[in-house]
Amino acid sequence: MRLNAYLAHAGVASRRAADGLIARGMVRVNGRTVTALGTRVQPGDRVDVSGTPVASATESVYLVLHKPVGVMTTLRDPQGRRTIVDLLPRGPRVVPVGRLDFDTSGILLLTNDGALTHRLLHPRFGVEKTYRATIAGRLTGDDVHALGAGVDLGAVHASEAKVRVVAVRRDHSIVDLTVHEGRNRQVRRMFEALGHPVLALTRLRFGPVALGDLPVGATRALHPRELAALRRVREDAPSDQRSE
Repeated sequence: MRLNAYLAHAGVASRRAADGLIARGMVRVNGRTVTALGTRVQPGDRVDVSGTPVASATESVYLVLHKPVGVMTTLRDPQGRRTIVDLLPRGPRVVPVGRLDFDTSGILLLTNDGALTHRLLHPRFGVEKTYRATIAGRLTGDDVHALGAGVDLGAVHASEAKVRVVAVRRDHSIVDLTVHEGRNRQVRRMFEALGHPVLALTRLRFGPVALGDLPVGATRALHPRELAALRRVREDAPSDQRSE
């Protein structure tokens, strides 16, 4: 097996990112630093990255987590804040597919399939994500049109979004917004640009995978039909789409 594929299968990084680790001399095989991108490893070889041993996963794992507010989407946090590791079941090491902000809850996919992670997050494939936002103020028809047309975020322009108004109250609105880009805090910034700060935000769907009734803080295995649907999304997506 090629070394970059070994690292991707182990959940360390995508194949492309693994090539970068190898080229920078951060990977050792059987105690020797390797920098050749075509390096192959055999069963029984010892591989480490930056001194940390890597064990190739014997099976691919695909999980869905309902991330709570107040949890970091990282495997460790230098500030000592709670991370998703505290919520995951024991088993092979998995990494999140993208991120959710500290103050955002909702669906988060995790896997040790580095190649799938890379493909799902690549701008080429434009995997859609749906968020439910509780925002300050009453959302108007002009606001809905602006969200659908795309919103200026200072130096950049957010692409058009799909909008569904769930409820409009006296002092707040509830809106489902579907986007396919991944700019930093994009959904919050889009609403703030229209004068509607976000009071609460939950991601309901990642591509074809829905949060459903999974309790906050709980995990479940990805159903085979959901995995198949994810693979169809990345295989069938037009090349001019952009992703989050």
